[in-house]
Order: sequence, then structure tokens, then C-alpha cells
Amino acid sequence: MGKINIGRVLLGGIVAGIVIDVLDYLVDTVWLGARWGAGQKALGLPDFSSGQNIGFNVIGILTGIALIWVYAAIRPSFGASAKTAVIAGIAVWFIGSLLPNLSFMWVGALYSHHLTAFTTAGALVEIVVGAVAGAYLYKE
Repeated sequence: MGKINIGRVLLGGIVAGIVIDVLDYLVDTVWLGARWGAGQKALGLPDFSSGQNIGFNVIGILTGIALIWVYAAIRPSFGASAKTAVIAGIAVWFIGSLLPNLSFMWVGALYSHHLTAFTTAGALVEIVVGAVAGAYLYKE
């Protein structure tokens, strides 16, 4: 089993995070922006602020770094491939998006079930595409 290359985890993770953030903008601002606005209004809250959006982008970068770390960790068992990146992406999505969204947004009924389903499905695409992009740059 090889040693994880932390420099490459950071490089690939930042790239993965940027991909996640760009796709997240398309999903949650362009496609679902009106639904998010309605959801915020229903909760008696204003639209997301610039500071909150910056926070979401930082979380996207951190997600990308964690994602490529998972990829690097499972790579010796699954091999260096896009398939391994997809597996890492699905694992990170399951823990970091699906479960929290189901608990807070769906079960907790903070936002509509449609918004929850759409943003969670969008996150799957964002994270898996980010995983493939970031894994491409990872070398041991």
C-alpha cells in the first residue's frame, strides 16, 4: 500500500472543490434559485447573503479535499481509475449530502421535498464529476 501524497490530495482536492462549486452554482442558483428563495421566505429568512455564499464555496473546496483524500485512501484497493473516483464520490455524497439533506431538509421538513430531491440529486452529479476531475490530478 502506497503512502498518500498530501500535496496531490490538496491540488486534486482544490480542483475537485472548484468543479463542485461551479456545478453547485448552476444547480442551486441558476436551476433551483427560485425554489431556494421560496424556501427561505417560507422560513421567514432573507435570501442567502454574500457571506453565506462564500461559506458554501469554502465548504465546497473542503469537500473536494476530503473527496480526493478518500480517493487516495481507497485507490490501493480499487485501482487508479475513474471508476474508483466515482466510488469515492458516491461515498462522500452519501455521507456529506444525502444523509444530512434527508435528515434536515426532508425529515425535518425545513424545505420542500422537491427542493430536497433536486438539490441532493444535483449534489450527486457535482461531487462525482468533481471526484473524476480531482482524481485525474492525483499521483502517489
